[in-house]
Amino acid sequence: MQSTGYKIVRLANGAHSIHSLGRRETFHPVIGPVAEAEALYVRQLRLVDRIRAHRDEFVIWDVGLGAAANALTVLRAAREVPCLIRLVSFDNTIEPLQFGLRHATALGYFDGYEPHLQTLMQHRIVNFNNGKRKVTWELHRSDFPSLLELPGTKKLPKPHVILFDAYSPATNPEMWTLPLFSNLFELLDPARPCVLPTYSRSTMLRVTLLLAGFYVGAGHATGEKEETTIAANVVELIDEPLDRQWFQRVRRSTSAEPLHEPVYRQAKLSVKTWERLQEHPQFK
Repeated sequence: MQSTGYKIVRLANGAHSIHSLGRRETFHPVIGPVAEAEALYVRQLRLVDRIRAHRDEFVIWDVGLGAAANALTVLRAAREVPCLIRLVSFDNTIEPLQFGLRHATALGYFDGYEPHLQTLMQHRIVNFNNGKRKVTWELHRSDFPSLLELPGTKKLPKPHVILFDAYSPATNPEMWTLPLFSNLFELLDPARPCVLPTYSRSTMLRVTLLLAGFYVGAGHATGEKEETTIAANVVELIDEPLDRQWFQRVRRSTSAEPLHEPVYRQAKLSVKTWERLQEHPQFK
C-alpha cells in the first residue's frame, strides 16, 4: 500500500519545504518555495510592474495551490501596488495547505496570512486588504482536468497570469496532457494577454503547449534548473521564443510526443505532430 501524508524537509540551502510521501516528490526542491516562486513568477514576469500598470482587476490563476507558497509570494510582492487582485486557486485537496499551516514557523512564508487561509479553506472565498488594495481569493477544490470541461468554467474571470505548478508528469500525467492545455487555452480571452510560466523545460511539454495554441519560449533559471518554460497567448510576452533551431532537439528527442491521455509514457514525435508543429504561427 502506497504511503500517504507529508513531512517537512530541510533543503541544502537551509530552507524548509514539504515532501509528499504519496507522490515521493518535494515541493520546490533545491532552492525552496519562496526563492523558486520569486524567480519563476515575480522576477521573470516583472509581475509587480505589470500589476502596477494595470488599472482594473488583475486576475491570477494559481493552478496547484499546494501549500500556498506561490500565491503568498506573489501577494507579498504586490503589497505596495495599488491594484485590485483576484486570485483563483485550483487544487483537488487542501491537505498540503493544512499540513503547511501546522508547520508555518519552519516554512516561514505564511507571514500573517494564516487567518485568510483558514477562511479560504472553510468558505472557498476570502476578501482582505493586501497592503494598499483589496484581494479577492477564490478556491476551487476539484479535479482540474474535469473542471476545465464543465460549461460553468467559462464564467470564471479570465486570467492575466497562470501560475502552473502541478506534480511532475511521471506521477501526475493527467495535469500535463494535450487535451488539458488545449482546454485551458480555449478558456483564455484572446483580447487579454496572458502568460503561463512553469518549472519544466521538457521537450514534450513545449510541444504540448505549442499544439494547444500557445506561443512558447525559454524561461528563466530557478537555481534548480538552468532553464524553465514560459507560454503565452501573445508572443510579445515572451522574451526568448523558441525558434526553428529548436526543431533539431525535437527531432532527436525520445520524449517529444504529447500525452494524449492521462497515462505517462515517453515517445518520439509522430509524423502528424511534426507536421502540425511546423505550421504553428511562431515558426512562420
